[in-house]
Amino acid sequence: MPTEAAAFNAEAFLESSGIARKVTSYRRTEIVFSQGDAREHVYYIQKGTVKLSVVSKTGRQGVVALLGQGEFFGEGCLAGQAVRMGTATAVSAATILVIDRAEMISLLHREHAFSDRFITHMLARNIRIEQDLVDQLFNSSEKRLARTLLLLARYGMHDSPVRPVPPISQETLAEMVGTTRSRINLFMKKFQRLGFIDYSDGLKVNNSLLSVVLHD
Repeated sequence: MPTEAAAFNAEAFLESSGIARKVTSYRRTEIVFSQGDAREHVYYIQKGTVKLSVVSKTGRQGVVALLGQGEFFGEGCLAGQAVRMGTATAVSAATILVIDRAEMISLLHREHAFSDRFITHMLARNIRIEQDLVDQLFNSSEKRLARTLLLLARYGMHDSPVRPVPPISQETLAEMVGTTRSRINLFMKKFQRLGFIDYSDGLKVNNSLLSVVLHD
C-alpha cells in the first residue's frame, strides 16, 4: 500500500496551487542552468530527462545524475547555496515547472502533504547518492554500467520485463560510470550479445541485466 507521501500527486498540486511558477520547454541538449549561475528557482520535471553534471577546475566533467519525470532538481537554493554547483542539461525534449525559491519555501511550510512528498524525494536522492558512492568504491566498471542502465530504465518502477532508456550517448554513460568510452562500447556490445539490451527500437534494457549486478 502506498504511503501518503508517495500517493500525493505533486504535479497536480503544483498545477492547481496558484503559486508563482512558469512552465518552460527545453530542446534536447539545451541548458536549463549552468555551473556558477545564481540560485533562484527549484525545478520539477513534467516530461523528459535532465542531466546534472559538474566540471572540475582542470576541465574534467562528471555526470552526477540523470533525472526524469516527477523529480525535483535545483533544490540547493533552499539550503542557502548562492550559486549552482553544476549544470543542468535537457537530455531529451523536456517540459519543466520552474518555481521561485521564496514560493517553494512558503509552500513547504504551509502544505504538509506536499512537504512530505518533497522530503521523500530528498531522502530517496540521498540514498541513491550513497549507493552510487559504494558502487564506485567496490564494483567493477562493468557492474557499474549495468546498474546505471537499470536505473535509467527505472528498474522496479513498473512490471514490463523490457524497459526503454532515455536517449543517452556512450560518452555520457562513460562519465556516469567513471570509465572510458571504449570500455563502455565493449561492455554494451557484450550486453547486446547476451540479450541483456536491445537496439532494435532505441535502447531497451531487459530485466536479465540484473544478473550482472548480482554476480560475484
